[in-house]
Amino acid sequence: MLPDIPLIRIDNTVDNLANYRDKVLLVVNVASECGFTSQYRGLEVLYRDFKDRGFEILAFPCNQFGNQEPGDSEQIANFCKTNYQITFPLFKKIEVNGAGTHPFFNFLKDSAPGLLGSTTIKWNFTKFLINRSGKVIQRFAPTSAPVSIGRTIREVL
Repeated sequence: MLPDIPLIRIDNTVDNLANYRDKVLLVVNVASECGFTSQYRGLEVLYRDFKDRGFEILAFPCNQFGNQEPGDSEQIANFCKTNYQITFPLFKKIEVNGAGTHPFFNFLKDSAPGLLGSTTIKWNFTKFLINRSGKVIQRFAPTSAPVSIGRTIREVL
């Protein structure tokens, strides 16, 4: 089951991870100036394809990798809306590694370690797929294009 963790959306509204129980989730740490930023397009396609079946994408901007998310919340939200017409939930900028790691990402990393058991997030656009029971079932590398994981999402739905 998903833990009760407060989340703050990019527009400062308060949300909670518990609100997403019984949904299939794809959680992604994102950045506006990354070589993988074009994945926003594929993420939006996945969201539109599956949202009516109990699927959500939760995107968390992060500036820990090459300072590739330098903007404030308003700049990030405008970038996502203007360039990629994002309609899935976007949250405030967080840290995914180190002492300031957001509790949700500690949960994700502990539940689905990466290569050789490492819990560290290696780069922007690392993706975690969570089933309806709240179990993290797979971690996808930043290089995994959203279209390539659509089949796995369909199976979990």
